[in-house]
Amino acid sequence: MTLITDITSRNAQTEAALITPLVERWSPRAYDPTAEVDPAVIRTILEAARWAPSANNTQPWRFLVAHRGTDAFTKVHDTMVGFNQAWTDSAAVLIVNVAEIIDPEGKARAFARYDLGQAVAHLTVQAQHEGLHTHQLGGFDAARLHAAFGLDANLEVVSITAIGVLGDIDTLPDVLRERESAPRLRKPLGELVLAGE
Repeated sequence: MTLITDITSRNAQTEAALITPLVERWSPRAYDPTAEVDPAVIRTILEAARWAPSANNTQPWRFLVAHRGTDAFTKVHDTMVGFNQAWTDSAAVLIVNVAEIIDPEGKARAFARYDLGQAVAHLTVQAQHEGLHTHQLGGFDAARLHAAFGLDANLEVVSITAIGVLGDIDTLPDVLRERESAPRLRKPLGELVLAGE
């Protein structure tokens, strides 16, 4: 069994000092298929998402929470492209991230997807703080997932977050195993800031 035992090797090489959960956060694909996440911890993670900022405090995010071994998990997993099906079955929890893109009066919520992204970011950082790892993914059939859960037309499935405990990277196909241990790279900060310091 090959575990990434030196987690510090996955730490972000930052240009400025960041809080620990941000430095340690990365997106693994190898999860322990026997590890479970306490529902109270999932509740805490979702509470972090609840307190994210949003335009006019509309909180246009919704979540479908699917624990491994449940019908909900199977529904979510079955909508994924094969590439993602190859590793997400070992995640402890799959959270479907949904944006309320139309308000109750029928008006478009222009910032719903942006606000959902902030909520998912809060969720991700809290999960890292709780000793878990997350991986965001978009390779799935959104329409099929929407139908599988009977979601209303004003809701849009945007992404899925896999959550779990690190597992054996040897369980991954070769191409994914290489990605799992490859150096973590980011563009320099100077390339990302278009104006100002």
